[in-house]
Amino acid sequence: MAMERIDTTAALQALAHAERCAGRRIALVPTMGALHAGHVSLVKIARERADRVWLSIFVNPTQFDDPRDLAAYPRTLEADLAICRDAGVDAVFTPDAAQMYPAGAQTSVEVDELAAPLCGAARPGHFRGVATVVTKLLVAAQPHVAVFGEKDYQQLAVIRRLVRDLLLPVEIVGAPTVREPDGLALSSRNSYLDKSARASALALVESLRAAARAFAQGERRGDALTAEGASSIAAHPEVSVDYFAVVDAVAMQPVVDATPESVGIVAARVGKTRLIDNMVLGQPE
Repeated sequence: MAMERIDTTAALQALAHAERCAGRRIALVPTMGALHAGHVSLVKIARERADRVWLSIFVNPTQFDDPRDLAAYPRTLEADLAICRDAGVDAVFTPDAAQMYPAGAQTSVEVDELAAPLCGAARPGHFRGVATVVTKLLVAAQPHVAVFGEKDYQQLAVIRRLVRDLLLPVEIVGAPTVREPDGLALSSRNSYLDKSARASALALVESLRAAARAFAQGERRGDALTAEGASSIAAHPEVSVDYFAVVDAVAMQPVVDATPESVGIVAARVGKTRLIDNMVLGQPE
């Protein structure tokens, strides 16, 4: 069956209705495009859980706190569609902003406590934009399951909470972070990095490894583990740190006593490029 491209929410909803009436399970992989191997891994997980795999490509303007960042975000639609065909995606949803935000739109979705710290503090309004667009995509596509990468760990926590709180009938699946051989987490923003910045970006995963090593050696104090990771990344003056923290995997708040489920989480700028990464302390790479 040839891959279908859909541009309107009405067409997506009609297709969802037809597939559900036929008794087929739908999996949705929401993306902002600039696809890479990490996205393909999400498609593979989706295929294991559903009869139809759909992927959305939409650079969501409401989650950008800097208009320059929105303008510069990589847009590679034709290459993305080719990747989707090769990965066996059944349908790709490629709406424009008018489809997702009809004229005069006044409604948004906000998850209060989970969205407040970390990237929420560093990027005001970011998670309101994420929560709003994800809710719209889930309503339009009506999937049985939606797959998101764990690299955006706080985002995943926010989405799980909004689905629970809004009683949305969809299973949210987190997919493991895909990394380069040297440990750098795959990201669409990696395309901004020149050779020097690419090398500097390894400071993020190195800081997470430092905290994970300290945990493996018996350190359980959250502030000590945080200091270990922060000290590691501070050794790279070319990297500007937004935050390094060791947090509870569900509440996203700093832990006093770490457990194997606690998460080291970091955000930093390498040049003008903002990158994020995380690592579960009890499950290093």
